[in-house]
Amino acid sequence: RLTHLDESGAARMVEIGAKPATARSATATGLIRMNAAALAALSDGTGPKGDALAAARIAGIMAAKKTAELIPLCHPLTLDAVTVDFTVEDDAIRVTATASLTGRTGVEMEAMTAASVALLTLYDMGKALDKAMVIEGVRLLAKQGGKSGDWHTPE
Repeated sequence: RLTHLDESGAARMVEIGAKPATARSATATGLIRMNAAALAALSDGTGPKGDALAAARIAGIMAAKKTAELIPLCHPLTLDAVTVDFTVEDDAIRVTATASLTGRTGVEMEAMTAASVALLTLYDMGKALDKAMVIEGVRLLAKQGGKSGDWHTPE
């Protein structure tokens, strides 16, 4: 049964009021592939718009805080922490975002929103150097806490 549908099939926000507040966290990732010139400029902060990684980090954190405004039926959450980190790979920059809180519902959507918006910001910061950049592989890596317990992406 889909939790965001009522008995008649209408969309609804899931009732979480009776659930206990527990520690919860989620980590998401994704990457943006680009040409060598764009990769060098974005990773070392010399791109046409300045320090792309700093801007993308801030954008990802801000996006996590706004998830309920962007994704229908998500609960507005008071996050305890959000981190957005970058790893430069051969032809890409990987974003890894983690969101955490003590609350009644999980933070998977917040982590994935943070990763997605950080990637979109990198695209925006480097599009003058490579309009053919490709964002791919945005996915949940792990979640901890809650009724369903811990989960990790199968390798």
